[in-house]
Amino acid sequence: MNAPLMLENTYTADDLYDLDKDHRFELADGALVERHMSVESSAVAMDLMARVRTFVRSHGLGTVTGPDCGYKLFPDDPKALRYPDGAFVRRGRFPDDRPPRRGHAALAPDLAVEVVSPNDEAEEVEARVCDFLRAGVGLVWVVYPGSRSAYALRPAGAAARLAESGELSGEDVLPGFTCPLRDLFQGL
Repeated sequence: MNAPLMLENTYTADDLYDLDKDHRFELADGALVERHMSVESSAVAMDLMARVRTFVRSHGLGTVTGPDCGYKLFPDDPKALRYPDGAFVRRGRFPDDRPPRRGHAALAPDLAVEVVSPNDEAEEVEARVCDFLRAGVGLVWVVYPGSRSAYALRPAGAAARLAESGELSGEDVLPGFTCPLRDLFQGL
């Protein structure tokens, strides 16, 4: 397994617009970290986020984004930018209740989703999750297609491991939303 590419210079979120668009980079303390998704993890992420988007739209709850949306989790720190595999932002959190037309979201989402790929290293997944929780993301789902399981994590340190027979719950972030893991892993 190849380690993610980390470039040594210090970058800001705005610098990412000038970089090679064939690579997916995040910023961790100003260092570029290259991310790769596998076909399997991408398919699971898209399926899950399609379900979230349908639910959010039918209830008028806010905005759902995919893996190409960067979040400045700490708006005063231009050297930190994360791209969750999917995210949800409650209605009313964006200025004028509209996502920005350009640039990155300068806030932490309410829900962040990470779907772990065989290309991901445990330390990098942990670093992303820690950044989301430290920034105040209310709920983080970490989905593991390989083991057909998931974790639901909250800022106060509460965590739940879900087996394939379990279901993801939107809890108080997306009240009423559920997604059986078995449905996500069907066909894998």
